[in-house]
Amino acid sequence: MSESMNDVLETAAAEFRQLGKLLGAAAETAFDRTLDWLVDDYFRLDVLGLENVPAEGAAMLAANHSGAWGLDAFVLHKVFARSLGRPLRIPAAPFTFRVPVLGPYAQKNGAYPIEPTLGLEHLNAGGLVGVFPEGTSGLEKPFHERYRLRPFSPGFAVTAVRAGAPVIPVAVVGAEEACPKLGEVPALARLFDLPYFPLTPGFPLPSKWLVTIGEPIPAPVRPTSIAERSAAARGLCAEVQRAVQEMLDRETGRRETAFW
Repeated sequence: MSESMNDVLETAAAEFRQLGKLLGAAAETAFDRTLDWLVDDYFRLDVLGLENVPAEGAAMLAANHSGAWGLDAFVLHKVFARSLGRPLRIPAAPFTFRVPVLGPYAQKNGAYPIEPTLGLEHLNAGGLVGVFPEGTSGLEKPFHERYRLRPFSPGFAVTAVRAGAPVIPVAVVGAEEACPKLGEVPALARLFDLPYFPLTPGFPLPSKWLVTIGEPIPAPVRPTSIAERSAAARGLCAEVQRAVQEMLDRETGRRETAFW
């Protein structure tokens, strides 16, 4: 192949790569604008308790995880990015970053792969970290178990105790009805290498969303022994789960319908 032909092919490849980047950026912008529309007009989302998030210093926000596709993570990040004026870092499951558009969007907006310390370095630097202690099991709940928390993994509490950071309970109401899980398709989960593949409406239903932020729960002073630290983390984990469940029970009990 002639040198001139190589030059043409290399130029064409570079232009295709550039076009791919432009299309990806356009898709991410479109998704961001769609999120704005969902939050403001479609879900008519309200937030209570923003004053409970400190204006500075480390804190961990622990929320219920609900809705078949985990849309709540993107919605919460959008809400906090607008309202707090502070970056919020959220650990995400590895498969999140494999999804076209959503993966790059998440990474550019503070998401990072789940790792054992769950954002300890960000807390030590005085930042905000958001976690979903139910993990994907929160998304796998069938619709008839909506707003009943699955057991919280204590990893977030271990991190909070190590950092001496308070944990702020967050309750999200509305996501269960927006993306109800009606069943599963195991074959598709295996095909796409996903934890599960839900049967759910192709587009979120127009439920009314409410995000309630509770009062910070201080992390106990870090004990010296391993056994005591483990016990302290388990106690903090249980206290946070009780707080989130109480808020969910209160807010779902107040509403007359999910589709105001």
